[in-house]
Amino acid sequence: MTHPNTVVTWVDARDGLPRSGTPVAAAITGRYPADSAAESGSDTASGEEFWLVRPMYFTSRHWGEDGTEHRNCFVDSDGIVRLPYGLASEETVTHWAELPVLPGGTTHMVFGEDVQPALRNAWGAHPLA
Repeated sequence: MTHPNTVVTWVDARDGLPRSGTPVAAAITGRYPADSAAESGSDTASGEEFWLVRPMYFTSRHWGEDGTEHRNCFVDSDGIVRLPYGLASEETVTHWAELPVLPGGTTHMVFGEDVQPALRNAWGAHPLA
């Protein structure tokens, strides 16, 4: 079996952004909505603050479902747009890291007839006779 561990290098989104089209792990921060109408009526921020990691991709230009153009943003699989920390957004990306390559390989994706040999290589198995 190939070595399954990888090292992640986090980049502060205030210091630099990935290349357009790059899949990344994005550390995002924001606040969950309040649980009740009573909480949402208070003068202080309501809901619970969070900081979590989501898979996303970075793009220099993205058109939202409502036709809004976004520049230099992170987009998740649901089409939710998040901006780098410090810009006007309810949820922002504080840090990002390039996703690791596939186990036993040097690429992020394998397609078609190359999948089974790549899996066997990652598992350390020999081809079936």
